Amino acid sequence: MNIERHSLAKELPEFKDKIHELKMKDRHFARLFDDYHNVDHEVIRIEEGLENTSDEYLESLKKQRLYLKDQLYRILKCA
Repeated sequence: MNIERHSLAKELPEFKDKIHELKMKDRHFARLFDDYHNVDHEVIRIEEGLENTSDEYLESLKKQRLYLKDQLYRILKCA
């Protein structure tokens, strides 16, 4: 099964350069970016069947990923 990744650069392509710049200059942004990447990676592993978990846990991860994406988007819009 081929699961679609939700990399931030793919989700927000218009901010690709700004994402790279902020990862290098803004520690808070970099931490949120890493958190987003880690949550996305865990969701992918679960959806690919590499990890077993409850549907509720998977849904909570997806909500966390969306929350992190919203925070990152707000920072990008203000930068």
